[in-house]
Amino acid sequence: MKYQALLLAVPLFALAPGVQAADDGPALYLKKTCIACHGKDAKTPILPTYPKLAGQSADYAFNQMKDIASGARNNGQTAAMKGIMHLVSEEEMRTIANWLATLQ
Repeated sequence: MKYQALLLAVPLFALAPGVQAADDGPALYLKKTCIACHGKDAKTPILPTYPKLAGQSADYAFNQMKDIASGARNNGQTAAMKGIMHLVSEEEMRTIANWLATLQ
């Protein structure tokens, strides 16, 4: 009986607000407008000075997003990113970064 309650709680936890599944990376990439500058495949940015994101290390991409959002990184194209990153939670950053790392 107590195991049944635990099994029922797991799916409810998965639906809790703020919990992102790993396969939500593509949806978040689109929703958070990453696609507008970095391209639909994350490797054809609209300007040659914008980075290709596909295949980046998940930790590297996550840390860059976090540093841009906090202002710790404030060089190059970060001014364009700063306005966007305040709309992305750290959990969403991690989900996007993990997905980007799977791309070739």
